[in-house]
Amino acid sequence: MSSLRTFWTDEEGATAIEYGLIAALIAVVIIAAVGAVGTDLRDTFQGIADALNPPAVTGSGS
Repeated sequence: MSSLRTFWTDEEGATAIEYGLIAALIAVVIIAAVGAVGTDLRDTFQGIADALNPPAVTGSGS
């Protein structure tokens, strides 16, 4: 009976599940933030790359 009572009041499993849910929520937030910022960051770096490497001038000459 004592071991049954100990099992019933044990909260270690619930705590582990709570920490797992918190970690999953943090991961979802990080993934969403990186997805939202990633496009803007890519556009910023592309603008810098375009400014540093202007397109070559082609013409029919003189």
